[in-house]
This record gives sequence, structure tokens and C-alpha cells, in this order.
Amino acid sequence: MTRLAFHKSLYAGKAVDEAVKLFATHATCELSETEAAWVVQLSAPDARKELRVARELGNFALGLTVQSRQEAA
Repeated sequence: MTRLAFHKSLYAGKAVDEAVKLFATHATCELSETEAAWVVQLSAPDARKELRVARELGNFALGLTVQSRQEAA
């Protein structure tokens, strides 16, 4: 299982949520929240696929965050 923590000061919650929904077809994803971060626990049958999905999910969440901030400016 891979754990990703997206710090709230850097990532938009909506972006993390959208990324989790998109990548849920490729791995089992569980989204939770701490005081400082949105946390995604994900697992896939293959360790290499799990790592790739984790990386892509993180990149996608970051891209959506940047996009939303550019649109707001």
C-alpha cells in the first residue's frame, strides 16, 4: 500500500478529490483528511503499477491545483 499526503497549503482539495476519482479505476484509493493534509492510501495488485499510479495521481492533482489557481487569478 502506498500513502500520499497532499499538504493543504499547496494542494487544492477539489484537485486531490478529482485525481482520486480519475485514478480509482487503476488502483484502490481511499481518501482521508488530517489537519494539515489530504491523505490518499492506494493499492494495486502489481507493485510497479501501484508506484506508477501514485506518481501519476500526484502529478494530476498538482496540475489541477495549478490550473485552478491560474483561473482564479
